[in-house]
Amino acid sequence: MQKEIEAYRIESEHIEVTVRIVASEGKLPSYELSLPELEPATNAFLDEIRTQLVTEVTVSTSEMVDPAAVNQLKEKFSRKALTLIQALMPNINSELRTYLIGHLLQDMLGLGPIEFLLNDVSLEEVVIPSAKEPIRVYHKKYGWLKTNITIRTEEQIQNYSSIIARRVGRQITTLSPLLDAHLVTGDRANAVLYPIGTKGNTITIRKFARDPWTAIDLINNKTCSVEIFALIWHAIQYEMNILVSGGTASGKTSFLNSMLMFMPPNQRIISIEDTRELQLSEQLYWCPLVTRQPNSEGKGEVSMLGLLVNSLRMRPDRIILGEMRTAEQAQVLFEAMHTGHSVYATVHADTIGETIKRLVYPPINVPPNLLSAVHLNVVMFRDRRKGIRRTLQVGEYVASEEGGSETIKPNVLYRWRPEKDDMYAHSESLKIKEDLCRFTGSTLKELAAEIKSKEKILSWMIKQQVKGIVQMGQILNSYYSDPDYILSLAEKNKKAPPGGSLS
Repeated sequence: MQKEIEAYRIESEHIEVTVRIVASEGKLPSYELSLPELEPATNAFLDEIRTQLVTEVTVSTSEMVDPAAVNQLKEKFSRKALTLIQALMPNINSELRTYLIGHLLQDMLGLGPIEFLLNDVSLEEVVIPSAKEPIRVYHKKYGWLKTNITIRTEEQIQNYSSIIARRVGRQITTLSPLLDAHLVTGDRANAVLYPIGTKGNTITIRKFARDPWTAIDLINNKTCSVEIFALIWHAIQYEMNILVSGGTASGKTSFLNSMLMFMPPNQRIISIEDTRELQLSEQLYWCPLVTRQPNSEGKGEVSMLGLLVNSLRMRPDRIILGEMRTAEQAQVLFEAMHTGHSVYATVHADTIGETIKRLVYPPINVPPNLLSAVHLNVVMFRDRRKGIRRTLQVGEYVASEEGGSETIKPNVLYRWRPEKDDMYAHSESLKIKEDLCRFTGSTLKELAAEIKSKEKILSWMIKQQVKGIVQMGQILNSYYSDPDYILSLAEKNKKAPPGGSLS
């Protein structure tokens, strides 16, 4: 007998459906989507409408590959579908008409029933293993779940892969059976065709938050503390270099995205990623760049290293690298640090000590003396048993002499305490505070006062329930225009101005 653990509603293209998390005795929970069954006559009617839409609605190549044009394309299809449905079935009720139009949009411009899964904010991952198996999802609360949805044929999965590829101007074929791309929604998609995937064609979609995490969100859910974010804010304001480390799916990119909002709005930011994941406030002077894979003839590749070298010619104040992987990337990045650019990047490593080893040993091979350019290292951690993500360590790199050669050792400033689920001060700073004083001309006392004022502003934003990158971005923009005004609001606990901007 099945037991319902949880139920909630989701929506896609104005169609609402119910999600049920259910479990049978002795079995793991599963994810059930209540999709209405269409009668054969209704399916035949939809096929006729679909044929007419393909014939009568012209779609340009630019509309297919431009994410900004997708909504206009949907509007065009919706209007034409409505006209055809009203002409063929004038007495149809409005509810069914809305459902049929939404169904057509999902089938013709989207990924069919997968669109519902992409609109479920509780999901982090959606996997189509093959036509022989049901779709699997990774739920934020329940982990991996089997769904009640199966794609009927391998051809349909390959068709979905081709739709994703066309949207980013690429191809996936038997000769080029691998695809790494992003959807219009910003979610990252990977596809592997048969026979490389021996079970069949497979698609893996990693979902990203439609409204990305902010520092306020991460403080509220105990991922990090006000004290640490105040230090990071001050370090970013005065152009310190910061690395974010962690394991797979530990929250590195989300944390990087949240802290980049503290950047001054009058500085040029260049970001370089394999697939577009960062989402910054519109107040920032930001130029996002993404790599491009070569075509089937091996031409047209734009590599991360190429973009990194090119970014130095774009007059950047800040450079953001999605992930540091190779010796060439690291060499250019550390050279940028030493020539006065502010640099931010992510690295796969589980502690500050392991980050140092990852950087100085193959394949990255950064000379240890160059690591002194890194001012802060934040390490993210994912507790798989409890299903939480936390900032594990925040620290700095300290140079020391051993056997006549310079070595770099970690100095952990803050550490996560699992038994109390909090962050605590672990060691005194040996470098970052001294660097900040030198960069700003402040005394240690003045530095402590400035960081404390940022703590007050962050605590005030929490009390004011500031939400989303738009509102927080406007307040930070106002701060850089008139910091005393924002600080006075925080000290008096006054309401933030409408939209967060200065009146």
